[in-house]
Amino acid sequence: MAWLTIVGIGEDGLAGLGVAARAAIADAELVFGGARHLELAAEAITGQTQAWLSPFSHSIAAVLAARGRKVCVLASGDPLHFGVGATLARHVDPTQIRVFPQPSAFSLAAARLGWPLQDVVSLSLHGRPLDLIRPHLHPAARILALTSDQAGPAQLAQLLARGGFGMSIVTVLEALGGPDESVRSQMAMQFALDDIAPLNLCAITVVPLPEARIIPLTPGLADDAFEHDGQITKREIRALTLSALAPRRGELLWDIGAGSGSVAIEWMLADPSLAAIAIEAEPARAACIGRNAASLGVPALQIIEGTAPDALVGLEAPHAIFIGGGGTDPGVLDAALAGLRPSGRLVANAVTLEMETALLARQAQLGGSLTRIAIARADTIGTMTGWRPAMPITQWSWIKP
Repeated sequence: MAWLTIVGIGEDGLAGLGVAARAAIADAELVFGGARHLELAAEAITGQTQAWLSPFSHSIAAVLAARGRKVCVLASGDPLHFGVGATLARHVDPTQIRVFPQPSAFSLAAARLGWPLQDVVSLSLHGRPLDLIRPHLHPAARILALTSDQAGPAQLAQLLARGGFGMSIVTVLEALGGPDESVRSQMAMQFALDDIAPLNLCAITVVPLPEARIIPLTPGLADDAFEHDGQITKREIRALTLSALAPRRGELLWDIGAGSGSVAIEWMLADPSLAAIAIEAEPARAACIGRNAASLGVPALQIIEGTAPDALVGLEAPHAIFIGGGGTDPGVLDAALAGLRPSGRLVANAVTLEMETALLARQAQLGGSLTRIAIARADTIGTMTGWRPAMPITQWSWIKP
């Protein structure tokens, strides 16, 4: 029998709840929620109340500690859509939970704007970096973004304007579903709305200017999309490397000798569920990786400043590993092979003869595939044009048994 009930509540409070949801609140011995939620439901609460603690993880622990009692958690809108319900569902068996959802802020915003939700990008930027919106900034895209507070809309507008999307329309929807509901729109470059409610959501219709930085959907970003000192896996090689790494939902990559972080960043751009750890020994390059990750919309990239193999100790086992630098250092290949999960993929690129020799030996010992990649670009030769070859790459790709 379920001991935990999660009730979604809107700005209209108890009036918007059904009979069963109201009964669940009234029947609970212990009711958790934000101060606003507890106030909205106050008339129905008969048990003890507990406002959310800081940090929020303490509140989750308190809910779990009450297992076996009649517990009700109040949440905004749909608790399983970027809400506390999603967090609790990772810790409690679903047979022990009852959920009474209300329309989410995203559903209410789409209803006000007439936007079909299946065609809209829905993002939660609540407590998260605004840079997460960057990969979604494509012409005519419609984005619904939940912000952290009253400053969020202006900060989003500034990000858009700086990135070449200043003509985008930013609509701020406040206190949706309640008596103080408000819907206001301005162009990002002219954004000057004030007195914005802390509880708000931004709807963005993306309009790029000619100089806008649009992040393509395919791997192989232009080299100048990254800040680098020359230590970068070049565009065409990077695209082939990502193809060999073959990212799948929810997977983790180690990028050893990450340089500019280009491979780890493009790995994460492939899908929001992907994670990566960039390992880089040079402090200046490690700092550069952080800037690149933010500007390209994957601020969650984890950066380890250190030298492999020592820097690999204690890291979560990866599903895939890329070695682009430092592969000839003692113990690096051995540590990578040992750290890789079963059925994981390892891809190593060699430019030098020493690294190529090491990869040839590993392929002879363990199998896998070897690929020779040679790229040439047209360039001027005097008054004429000819092919200027880049340094060839030997790529070893291996799947761990």
